[in-house]
Amino acid sequence: MRGNVRSRPLKKVLWATASALLLIATGGGTVFAQTSGAGVQPYPWNHPGCPCASVLHQGSPASAGLVEAPLKEIDGTVHSILARRVAPGAVVLVARRGVIAKWQAYGDAARWTNADYDQMAHPVTMQKDTIFDLASVSKLFTATAVMQLWDEGKLKLDAPVAHYLPKFAANGKQDVTVRELLTHTSGLAPDPPIPLYEIPGDREARIDNVLEQPLAYTPGTKYVYSDMNFITLGALVEKLSGEREDVFVRRHITEPLHMSDTMYDPPASLKPRIAATEYQPWTKRGLLWGQVDDENAWALGGVAGHAGLFSDAHDLAVFGQMMLNDGTYDGKRILSARAVQLIGTNWDKKFPDDATGLGWSIDRGYMMGALSGPHTIGHEGYTGTMIAINKPNDVIAILLTNRVQPTRDGASIVTAIRQVFTNIAAAIPVAIPGGGDAWFSGYGEFMNRKLVASVNASSGARLSFRTWYRTQPGDAHALVEASPDGRQWTSLGQLTGTSDGWQTETYALPAGTRYVQFLYRTPSETDPRGWYVHDVTVDGKRVTSWVADQSDWVRRDY
Repeated sequence: MRGNVRSRPLKKVLWATASALLLIATGGGTVFAQTSGAGVQPYPWNHPGCPCASVLHQGSPASAGLVEAPLKEIDGTVHSILARRVAPGAVVLVARRGVIAKWQAYGDAARWTNADYDQMAHPVTMQKDTIFDLASVSKLFTATAVMQLWDEGKLKLDAPVAHYLPKFAANGKQDVTVRELLTHTSGLAPDPPIPLYEIPGDREARIDNVLEQPLAYTPGTKYVYSDMNFITLGALVEKLSGEREDVFVRRHITEPLHMSDTMYDPPASLKPRIAATEYQPWTKRGLLWGQVDDENAWALGGVAGHAGLFSDAHDLAVFGQMMLNDGTYDGKRILSARAVQLIGTNWDKKFPDDATGLGWSIDRGYMMGALSGPHTIGHEGYTGTMIAINKPNDVIAILLTNRVQPTRDGASIVTAIRQVFTNIAAAIPVAIPGGGDAWFSGYGEFMNRKLVASVNASSGARLSFRTWYRTQPGDAHALVEASPDGRQWTSLGQLTGTSDGWQTETYALPAGTRYVQFLYRTPSETDPRGWYVHDVTVDGKRVTSWVADQSDWVRRDY
């Protein structure tokens, strides 16, 4: 394998700045930026008004309970990555409450002929139904297949894999369990030590090569993302079902869900609808367009547990809606509700930065941005694909790109994915108590935003305010400080994590306080949803004097 290590999560590089859509409100000679969510249906954060539609249909952002302006900001984010050649094209789909509120294509599905970025004579425009190589998003379908077999009683999650695949017992792996494969705690290395296309023999011989690999560490002691885990799980599905994985996935997942654009090894007739990927001279395949990009999946005939599936945005949204519906879609049950619950449970709590369900990643802020949380599950793919499902908000978020076109050595797309998903989160409104608006910190990485109020506090005065916040626990901080002169500050308190709705905070002010500061700080690789401050009072009197030249916050009504 050349270039970046395929099985590891993508790494961040450049920040793609989204364009802001702002209304400017002026008063008293002071200019503040104010955004408007007027006309939004009353479905605020964590209150989508469900039971919601269980079958997807297109509609307006308002009918989905979303604010349109942040959804439009996605366009700026995507156009930025196209301009910087991070990817030639993309498709974005956002659904909430069963309503597809945004479904848009950008750029080209195929633009360059080789790694030197020589442009095609006739680039192929991206369409909303363009089919993408999903790369590791394929793992979600393998995990679904495993849990379907669990539903049927054909396997136990804590049973040794070797009980079903005796060859897997080789080299001390006799006690590794199915659950450890699904949660990337098995002890296997990320990749086979030798690319499978260099292993002589047929598909079965190459799978056996993976099954016989030794452990790299003691099972259960580390989280190590591993393609070999899911190649093994694919072999497990085939052994217990008697069907090759592509047949099993088609018969038990995609056909019942009418996902007609989801398949392994797509036929040549579909090439005009498929996004091209990379130029791969080391495998002597040239420009990949309709062939699986992953070399190990290619070596297994394009059908593997870790990669190989192709799909489009709408099909993936149907799959996501099935998960939101606790395993059913349009009258077809794919998984039991209990299986869906187990899939979304964090089984890797002792590895706090790597929360993982059964095949799905959980609460990955570096990728999911402000949409992340303990009930947000998803997965990314090496080719530049991503799906996330936020159950408390009934949201499906999908970004599909062919960022490896024409080379995997281009700029990372992680920051752009994070920004898109943060834009989606920003479109979920926060209901301001009593209507009107509140001060809002904004969101982003490396933030240090101040909101300063001028107060006239008597001895023993108390500061009180209502607040809503979602920050990165332990990293992003909402600080409340007091000062007699605007230069020296004393900490009154710190908020971190999530407020779980609006709450009231009260602090005693030091004698001589003339200024109060709300200071919002964020680290890198996270875009928390932000901090709202409302109805600020000192001894019951509303604070109305804000220091304009020290305010980085905005007034926002959603």
